[in-house]
Amino acid sequence: MFQELSDKLENTFAKLRGRGVLTEADIKDGLREVRRVLLEADVNFQLTREFLERVEKKAVGVSQIRTVSPAQQLVKIVYDELTAMLGERKEGLKLSSVPPTVVLMVGLQGSGKTTTAAKLARRLKGEGRQVRLIAADVYRPAAIDQLETLGKDLDIPVYADRSTTDVVKIARAGLDQSRRERDRVVLIDTAGRLQIDDEMMGELARLKEAVRPDEILLVADGMTGQDAVKIAQGFDSALGVTGVILTKMDGDARGGAALSIYGVTKKPIKYIGVGEKSDALEEFHPDRMAGRILQQGDVLTLVEKAQGAIDAEEAKRLDKKVRKEGMDLGDFLAAMKQIQRLGPMEGILKLLPGVNAKMLKQVNTDPKRMKHLEAIVLSMTLEERKQPDLLNGSRRARIAKGSGRPISEVNKLLEQFRGMQKMMKSMKGGGRPQFPGMR
Repeated sequence: MFQELSDKLENTFAKLRGRGVLTEADIKDGLREVRRVLLEADVNFQLTREFLERVEKKAVGVSQIRTVSPAQQLVKIVYDELTAMLGERKEGLKLSSVPPTVVLMVGLQGSGKTTTAAKLARRLKGEGRQVRLIAADVYRPAAIDQLETLGKDLDIPVYADRSTTDVVKIARAGLDQSRRERDRVVLIDTAGRLQIDDEMMGELARLKEAVRPDEILLVADGMTGQDAVKIAQGFDSALGVTGVILTKMDGDARGGAALSIYGVTKKPIKYIGVGEKSDALEEFHPDRMAGRILQQGDVLTLVEKAQGAIDAEEAKRLDKKVRKEGMDLGDFLAAMKQIQRLGPMEGILKLLPGVNAKMLKQVNTDPKRMKHLEAIVLSMTLEERKQPDLLNGSRRARIAKGSGRPISEVNKLLEQFRGMQKMMKSMKGGGRPQFPGMR
């Protein structure tokens, strides 16, 4: 997500940082390069022009403030303007004071609307809200089956009626059931088309009139660039969209849609889809995203991921055990599993300040690595896990054969374990780093 845009912007600012003082010509040259980078990322032309005019106005004549160089001040100005372009502040789901909150999910076919509805339902359920899905896509083959399967996997009820194609009737009946069951939020999955047409918008307008939704969320494919912006304009003109969910933002998206949608439509991006798994839906924070783009990291999102993914009780147990008895290979594996719950290592590293594509290439972020590590440790006897010093050459060969991994990987694992063990011993007491989830 935004990796190419991020790297190109970083290269531009790196050139400016090499100069002690920035002249007006330097700034104009740098912003000319920023303009090229933004347009290559498929950002709306008019938005790009207005963005650069604001940056130049603030940047020209910028003075050095103690330890902050002019180049750093320019990056701060760009950061502020990027944040404004992306929406200024996070806008969450507007929940009705009288439940259920009704959310109408709309979008073109292929945008990921049905799976996004399920992801959002999962997220809301995780926040402690009773949620129901209504299957109102009666045209796409197997759409109802898909939603029911997703609902079953997530233990979220789905209302469906295969006896009619009247989506207004289906939605009303689903809402009636939702009120009886005292649900807090209802998500209505509507039909998409290959393109915006009068028939589609007419049906959605009737649905809107019938269910009076609190939110109308447009699900748009983030990889379609400016097409996503045009689609958002079309839906907003016909329905009055209240927010946008951009999907497929983990793919080869250039970023133009995310950087243009709010500026063109003034409709906030509320969530972004960052993967296929049911938990791969993130709240959209304009300031944090601007930080990611400028390679300043997103530590707050990393902390939130940790709070949601780490088993605090297991972390406390592990910390207490290691504090008392020292670390063995079983503890090492348990700690690695805790970290794995945060998601793919590449995604975690991208949230750290200063991490770029070049650095990521130098780090082994193979998602299969944890499985290999686990296979190696589980191929050891309980005694070997507790006393790694027993692992001589013949034992290592046996473990390598049992785990199906080369001896070099067994040796590397033991090397990493000893490094962590040594760090733990040298920092015993109050200064010793805690396991994930510990405070």
